[in-house]
Amino acid sequence: MSEKKLVEKAIKGNEDAFLELIHSYQEALYRTAISYLKNEGDALEAVQEVTYRAYRSLKTVKEPAYFKTWLIRIMMNYCQDVIKKSKREVLEERILGMQGVSEDFTFLEVEEALLNLSDYNRELLHLKYFEDVKIKDIAVMWNTPEGTIKTRLHKALRAFRHNFEEKGEMKRV
Repeated sequence: MSEKKLVEKAIKGNEDAFLELIHSYQEALYRTAISYLKNEGDALEAVQEVTYRAYRSLKTVKEPAYFKTWLIRIMMNYCQDVIKKSKREVLEERILGMQGVSEDFTFLEVEEALLNLSDYNRELLHLKYFEDVKIKDIAVMWNTPEGTIKTRLHKALRAFRHNFEEKGEMKRV
């Protein structure tokens, strides 16, 4: 049976057709995942997750002839998300730009420092550093110029650092 026919059957809900498609592209999915993630375990998990996501959104395939491209695109997007998340280092390195912390530094202290900020500053830091929203996108969301967002982000980081410096939890290197 042709790939196009299999895709059409899968879109209509035929699970066997979907499984046959996934089986035929499993190696391509794995190669894509390993090239991004550089780890066999992560790559295998990515194949599993992408298979699930593809099955869930099968009805969004617009052109059956491009099923493989659609599937690989899902894998690439998934891998890029995993890489973004893994790049999120410990908060003191990522947000504060500081390298040394006391050994007693915990996530709870970060939470406390965030809670001591205004709602606006806390939300701004959360969007930028936890959700990886670009400054440009934050500016559009809040209907505020990018320059203003950059200034406010700088002030929010300074207030956040100040919370730690007051407690003596952070050490500058």
